Amino acid sequence: MTWVAIACGGALGAVARHAVNHVVHVHALSTRIPFGTMAANLSGCLAIGVLAGALAAGRIALPFYWREFVFVGLLGGFTTFSTFGLDTLLLARTHSTGLAVLNAALHFAGGLGAVWLGYRLGHGA
Repeated sequence: MTWVAIACGGALGAVARHAVNHVVHVHALSTRIPFGTMAANLSGCLAIGVLAGALAAGRIALPFYWREFVFVGLLGGFTTFSTFGLDTLLLARTHSTGLAVLNAALHFAGGLGAVWLGYRLGHGA
């Protein structure tokens, strides 16, 4: 049952990631920096922080299979960290090391900041 929960969540997360990437790239920011991937990663980091904080504070409860569905499947399929790695490598190989470093720095700092903020919001402290 765990594998099914993860697979279903992952499928939904991947579709949501593609939708975010499409909307950001086509309708908002069409630049060499992959802002669609960044939007998915940062919003996924915020979501996982909110949920982890709320769980830690006892503000919400999720049965085991729902935790697997949400954390491993849905958010794992959505946050696109593997895509981030490839995007950064391609920037370094095809455009400039500076853009690759900027992309990595924005993802890491923004992701950690979003998890921290989300945890605080979820925990209520």
